[in-house]
Amino acid sequence: MLAGTGVAPAAQAAPRTDHVLLLSVDGLHQSDLAWYAAAHPGSALAALVHQGTEYTHARTPVPSDSFPGMVGQLTGGNPATTGVYYDDTYNTALLPAGTTKCTGTAAAAEVDYTEDLDRNQNSIDAGQGLPGLPVGVLGMTADPRALIDPAKLPVDPKTCKPVYPYQYLRVNTVFEVARQAGLRTAWSDKHPAYDILNGPSGTGIQDLFTPEINSATPSGDWTTDNADTRTYDGYKVQAVLDEIDGYDHSRTTRTGTPAVFGMNFQAVSTAQKLPSSDGKRGGYLPGGTPGPLLSDTLDWIDRQVGVMTAELRGQHLGGDTTIILSAKHGQSPTQPSALTRIDDGPLLAGLNAAWRAAHPGAGDLVAHSVDDDAMLLWLNDRSPAATQFARGYLLTQRGTGNGIDGKPKAYTQSGLQSVYAGTDAARYFQVTPGDPRVPDLVGVVQYGVVYTGGQGKVAEHGGAASDDRDVPLVVSGTRHQVVGSTVETTQIAPTILALLHLDPAALQAVRIEHTQVLPGEQH
Repeated sequence: MLAGTGVAPAAQAAPRTDHVLLLSVDGLHQSDLAWYAAAHPGSALAALVHQGTEYTHARTPVPSDSFPGMVGQLTGGNPATTGVYYDDTYNTALLPAGTTKCTGTAAAAEVDYTEDLDRNQNSIDAGQGLPGLPVGVLGMTADPRALIDPAKLPVDPKTCKPVYPYQYLRVNTVFEVARQAGLRTAWSDKHPAYDILNGPSGTGIQDLFTPEINSATPSGDWTTDNADTRTYDGYKVQAVLDEIDGYDHSRTTRTGTPAVFGMNFQAVSTAQKLPSSDGKRGGYLPGGTPGPLLSDTLDWIDRQVGVMTAELRGQHLGGDTTIILSAKHGQSPTQPSALTRIDDGPLLAGLNAAWRAAHPGAGDLVAHSVDDDAMLLWLNDRSPAATQFARGYLLTQRGTGNGIDGKPKAYTQSGLQSVYAGTDAARYFQVTPGDPRVPDLVGVVQYGVVYTGGQGKVAEHGGAASDDRDVPLVVSGTRHQVVGSTVETTQIAPTILALLHLDPAALQAVRIEHTQVLPGEQH
């Protein structure tokens, strides 16, 4: 995997813009956007494509998770540089959450920057208790960092203090550079843990809006029913509309329209992952065409993009606002027949049992795992013998999962295509072996494999397959250009700064990885 493009960024882009609106439609593939624009030539999405630069071979970082995907777009860096591999990871240089007595020596800890951090995960305002309908949604004006329970954070052994998400990021963000230039910033995302986008200064985003997507609804949470997800996304759309109008997201304070702002959409992702919702089949049809639920959801996304572009025109901002449309990640598989759902619990339990049998008196080998449509393992024993033991065990396992029809489906090699362990795992991510954050084992799955204990999901993300990584990337403009060369979504970060006539090299990750401005956006 390439850490960067190897080409230094251009200093500026033309024509000048005063505002950049970044929209991440999580799960969206380039093929989805191309299909939709062709089928709906009069749509807002088609207009965005046909009046701007379309990058038809854009790829996300690996792992294709939301955290490294969004961090990459706003720093210009891959996980080796940012230190962010997933939203739930492990670190051998930190202490577990709740540690109060520190000796200066790390004992290793889970780094969980998901909804689990919330003071009250059942509340959409994560326990802040603000007024509104529903509670706190449009009145959430306080710093979302206050919604995080510090007792749930990993602890720095040197300071004996909790490590907040913004402190975990190793490099600065677009928001920090913009603020240093005196520009206003805003962002809306799905958990308070997106405080990470504030960057190491902790002050990059002036208006951060983070309604909790995994908070309670009558049907479960906002992701378990696609109609609920659309309602949830609608709160963030309204926040963007308020910001276009020159207010903060709650429309209580006049602030001026931000120079850098935007949001992520979740509705496409749930339409891809749910077998069905609202009486419609989820996921894709044979051949990879969006199914009924996903097609309807794309219509809904199109309407939201249309509302935002109309609002920009209504505020006379259409001419000096650049819209960038992309995605944190794709979703795999798009071919329903390829789906193989595997319960990873017995696989990891078997690995631990085999290790204990081979090493009497030893504890479990696996310290932490993240298995969506990739397998990332952090081990209690990081020695070459242990990492190779884990690799060898997994590659010998076979069993039965289930397919799209729920019927038994055999798998081999734990569903893995290849496994990188120990120093090979570090090299895979281009980091030094022994790095405290890097996984000890990386399993690249066979196409269509999803690790899940049930039959609920028909797709997932997190892996390295093309369905996980091949996302749209469109930069609005006045004429249509198609760039067919491979680009990375990390190039969005320096491009945002170039569009605003700020120096892309002000981003630390851009300097480290030599991340270039997107082709066609330079002088």
